[in-house]
Amino acid sequence: MSGSKRKELTHDEAVQETYRLTPQIRDIDELLAPSRMRWLPYTMFFQHKNFVSKAINTDDMGFRLTTAHGKVYRVSEVHDEPVNLLVGSSTAMGTGSASDAYTIASRLAHHRKEPWLNFAARAYNSTQEIILFLMHMHRFKKIDKVIILSGMNNFVLEGLPEQLRSDHGQYYYSYEYMHYMTMYNEEQGRKKQSLLQRLTNAVNDKAEPIFTDEGVDTPTRIRRCVDATTRALVQWKSLLAPHNASLDFVLQPLTTWTKNEFTPEEEDIIHATDSCPNNFWRLFGNILGREVYPQYCGGLKEGCTELGIPFYDSNELIRGSDFYRDYIFVDRMHLNDHGYDGMARLLDKHVLPPSGSTRGTVRP
Repeated sequence: MSGSKRKELTHDEAVQETYRLTPQIRDIDELLAPSRMRWLPYTMFFQHKNFVSKAINTDDMGFRLTTAHGKVYRVSEVHDEPVNLLVGSSTAMGTGSASDAYTIASRLAHHRKEPWLNFAARAYNSTQEIILFLMHMHRFKKIDKVIILSGMNNFVLEGLPEQLRSDHGQYYYSYEYMHYMTMYNEEQGRKKQSLLQRLTNAVNDKAEPIFTDEGVDTPTRIRRCVDATTRALVQWKSLLAPHNASLDFVLQPLTTWTKNEFTPEEEDIIHATDSCPNNFWRLFGNILGREVYPQYCGGLKEGCTELGIPFYDSNELIRGSDFYRDYIFVDRMHLNDHGYDGMARLLDKHVLPPSGSTRGTVRP
């Protein structure tokens, strides 16, 4: 970041500055506002269905639409023709794009002239991603190619305090889930309490905790994330085997893992988003440094190699691209339209076989 002194922003000022610089983020925040959150079995939560806005629109299951060449592709339909899936969380879903046409799935469909479905969910970890596929795999008669653009949510969420760890790892809303389930159990005992005791407890319950990754052991964090990711990839291989589909894993980008210097626009938006952090952004404290990056990336690559799954690092791909020095980030982890189109072009060039070629084509 620039060495010049920046004005300190209050939380409200930072939110308004974020929306001024990236107005599309307002629609994304509205999609997943607590008042609109859909609580569902198995995956716990998902995006609002039939959401309509300028920046983002979803089908009648809650998946973001893919648009290309005048066509609209919906996950919610039953697909008799072969399809391709872009799997992941918020980056794959397209947080930061100003329209559905500029998600990675839409740009792949545009550049390759083939159907790509946006099979992604904001805030999901690798376990939720595979469960989501289990719930919807009956919709696909034939799957040709699958790209999993993921890896960061597992790493970020493992920064949560140990007391919030479940038997199956860390997940978004883990504090809220444990908090309110505990409240429900305690409510059975509260029925015997006085009115004063109940009012006191109600006031205390409203206090919102602040979490950081301070004190979290980084090597343990890396090991847990690599293990969780590779376990999910084993399941992906098994579930995709009947389709004979290709499967590639791509580590999604992070600002400080991708760039050494930022554009003035990127500096402005990162300053604004850093000034109004939620608990998710606070968990980046110990992983933004370049010293952690090769350890985590190397662990994921080794796990993929053992499974025979091609591994790609989008941070490395972007560093070697023609848009590396451009304004592409809208916060620590998400891209704008230009960045997502560039990412799609990189996947088309380095990850996927030439459009129209048979499966198994080896790139030079």
